[in-house]
Amino acid sequence: MSPLGRDEELFSILDRERERQSTTLQLIASENFTSRAVLEATGSVLTNKYAEGYPGKRYYGGNQIVDEAEELARRRAMDLFGAEHANVQPHAGANANMAVYLAVLEPGDTVLGMRLDQGGHLTHGSPVNASGQLYRFVSYGVTESDERLDYDQIRDLAKAERPRLIVAGATAYPRIIDPAPLRRIADEVGALFMFDAAHIAGLVAGGAHPNPVPEADIVTFTTHKTLRGPRGGCILSTAEHAKAIDKAIFPGLQGGPLEHVIAAKAVAFREAAQPEFKEYAAQIVRNARAVAEALAGEGFRIVSGGTDNHLILLDLRSFDEELSGKQAQETLDRAGVTLNKNQIPGDPRSPFVTSGLRVGTAAVTSTGMKEPEMAQVAAFMGRALRNRSADHELATVREEVGTLCSKYPPYPG
Repeated sequence: MSPLGRDEELFSILDRERERQSTTLQLIASENFTSRAVLEATGSVLTNKYAEGYPGKRYYGGNQIVDEAEELARRRAMDLFGAEHANVQPHAGANANMAVYLAVLEPGDTVLGMRLDQGGHLTHGSPVNASGQLYRFVSYGVTESDERLDYDQIRDLAKAERPRLIVAGATAYPRIIDPAPLRRIADEVGALFMFDAAHIAGLVAGGAHPNPVPEADIVTFTTHKTLRGPRGGCILSTAEHAKAIDKAIFPGLQGGPLEHVIAAKAVAFREAAQPEFKEYAAQIVRNARAVAEALAGEGFRIVSGGTDNHLILLDLRSFDEELSGKQAQETLDRAGVTLNKNQIPGDPRSPFVTSGLRVGTAAVTSTGMKEPEMAQVAAFMGRALRNRSADHELATVREEVGTLCSKYPPYPG
């Protein structure tokens, strides 16, 4: 290769992003800071290797060492969650979910999944997603009274619809999702049971959320949220479904796997198996409860009254009837607080505007922040949103956010 010199244009962008991550608060519930070891593996020489197929059954030569890395990732995933089978090749959680549908469903089959506007995910049957276009999804949601799942209502719906598959899991639901009653419902109606643990996989690994693997036929998850690994997906299943799932991923949906990312998944699984990860998972939940309590004190309504996991949903209308999620997100960005607008149950506004915000504590917990810092985070948010038209005040909040973040750098040194 001819030497081209350092790509100053691109790497200056990376430098600015590193600066942004280090000097602002990262409260997006689907983000986290990986370890240096995960970054190193993701940027390793495995980037160079093509490895279509599976260990021992590749379509290219030279995969003897790559096979070892992928088998290590598979074994660690199975050991971490107590699964009979693991496929670590999904590029993302969406790929993992679609592979499960391809493996166990026929087009047009009936599936139960959680409503997108009440906490579910696009791949749980949204009409704009392939899941909702290829299969007949029937949606369940939360109750109007307490904004929580009602398993009796899900059971009634399952008995009426007789689905082939019941999908559990969410992208914006702040409470425990109990897999045991869902297993009983699936058995009663003769359905398979899939649990999408994308958001809570790290909490499951750390013992802060019930493990769905003993109850579910199939569990999907992403590795980059609470699990603190690289961006990617994984599928766990009983041995009965292993062959169909593997065929659905390759050659069904994907080509060559990203073996550098799979190596980084192996690193993350090892890290999540360490005793200190249990304390980390518990601290995520403690931080979420602390920031929820402090935000309630600032005048925000907390959807469902609190949280059991890593995220909080805020109803902005009690704080300011005119304030939308879109405006709040943009204002907080200016103040150095990064999060996302989110619909709340029964939201009168569109998903592009929303009446709510989603707040997550995984990333700030990774930096070492605890309950006292969560009180500061809530105060920053309240001040910024009360003064959203005052540029000077937003600049002052951003400066104070930067001072707090300087005490908790994601990558010290």
